[in-house]
Amino acid sequence: MSALTLANARTVIAAAEKRAEEIGQPMNIAVVDAGGQLISHVRMDGAWMGSIDISINKAWTSRAFDIQTKDLGDNSQPTQQFYGIHASNGGKVMIFAGGIPLSRDGVVVGGIGVSGGSGEQDQTVAEAGLAAL
Repeated sequence: MSALTLANARTVIAAAEKRAEEIGQPMNIAVVDAGGQLISHVRMDGAWMGSIDISINKAWTSRAFDIQTKDLGDNSQPTQQFYGIHASNGGKVMIFAGGIPLSRDGVVVGGIGVSGGSGEQDQTVAEAGLAAL
């Protein structure tokens, strides 16, 4: 397993930025390593400053639980198995779309988190970043 490098993170972010530009939505885009530590973050011109932490926490959440945040969100609704998980880890857990684990050869090596638009927009931008890895 090779570690996620800064060059890898920049490639992922560049692809995500391109998709955000295509859909006309400025975004915050974060990439974390296998330990959940931030490698790189971009706040596009016009992206909400309130989404900086959200993007970083989505990336962390996707790595911490090795699950897409949209899927974690589906499983954390009332009556579901992970209800209340968003209150764990000091409130750092994000349970809405835009966080995706980054894998190589079936091994999770990091995560991408995107915030700044609707859940659907965040997810499509994160998927573009994932595809570039």
